[in-house]
Amino acid sequence: MIHISKPAIFEAEKTAVMEVLESGFLAQGARTAQFEERFAEVCGVRHAIAVSSGTVALYLALLAHNVGPGDEVITTPFSFVATANAILFTGASPVLVDIEERTFNIDPRAIEAAVTARTRAIMPVHLYGHIAAMDTIQEIADKYGLAIIEDACQAVSASYKGKRAGSFGTGAFSFYATKNIMTGEGGMITTNDDQIAEKCRLLRNHGMKVRYYHDMLGFNFRLTDLQAAIGLAQLDRLEEVNRKRRENAEYFNAHIQSVGKPETLDHHCHAWHQYTVRIPDGRRDQARQQLQDAGIGTAIYYPVPIHQQRYIVEQFGESSFPVAERLSTEVLSLPVHPMLTSEERELIVEEVNKI
Repeated sequence: MIHISKPAIFEAEKTAVMEVLESGFLAQGARTAQFEERFAEVCGVRHAIAVSSGTVALYLALLAHNVGPGDEVITTPFSFVATANAILFTGASPVLVDIEERTFNIDPRAIEAAVTARTRAIMPVHLYGHIAAMDTIQEIADKYGLAIIEDACQAVSASYKGKRAGSFGTGAFSFYATKNIMTGEGGMITTNDDQIAEKCRLLRNHGMKVRYYHDMLGFNFRLTDLQAAIGLAQLDRLEEVNRKRRENAEYFNAHIQSVGKPETLDHHCHAWHQYTVRIPDGRRDQARQQLQDAGIGTAIYYPVPIHQQRYIVEQFGESSFPVAERLSTEVLSLPVHPMLTSEERELIVEEVNKI
């Protein structure tokens, strides 16, 4: 079976974990600080704050921007539910607008019409590793004095006009086991704002600057040095991982003929967290079974848009976003991870072209 994702775990990760275990210093410490420093360099920002998950990264980023009860945050209905959940955790309301067909990302043309007196932030999602339309989003944010919280959980090292994901506003990344860089679980907040960085550091660690002296109400959302050690080993191979994902995606683009292929817009460098094709006319489930029978794993990201999730409907009522709804019935992600062999790539193309 060719799996949809496969964590790249080698001797470097195992050795790094054993070194931490043998050191006796397991909680947030020197390895975490080193991981933060190197990740900030990758994103081209001054600060990176390691936390326990991508969801936590989104949540603390919102809190650091003083988003709270009664506020609104504009975001997309086509994402993992953590995007909306992080907003709800603050007491604010997610205000959803439809998406672009070409990139699967939030449609910038729909954002400004959704701005109200209660709007505090825009949360674009760089879905599948393609950065959202940040030029327009930045213009709207500047016009109305709104924060930008980038959900970059799938976009490590993606860039637009040479600028990396997580550097346009306050970024949030995930290091879940399937991500391009993984620590099993974990997340990172990125920012160039010294005050936002300081507040995120306080929030993740019980509000402490000095041990047992608490300046504010905070949480235990720390990353361990065990996870950071894995992350550092993963960063050592980041360029190689990026190259292999890009080569796999380019191979698929060149050889797949039977289904709709993903686009990369001008001036964008795609991270290829997912290679997502489109299979319309109600044929997606049959095609997925066909690939499964051929030994090719696939996944649907995402079969139910956020606005159609039961708890969202119960709280906010029914709404409709036609593009997101249609694409949720068409999208199918194929294996693009760096562990693919050339033989596996050829088999994927062969079987997909039978659809």
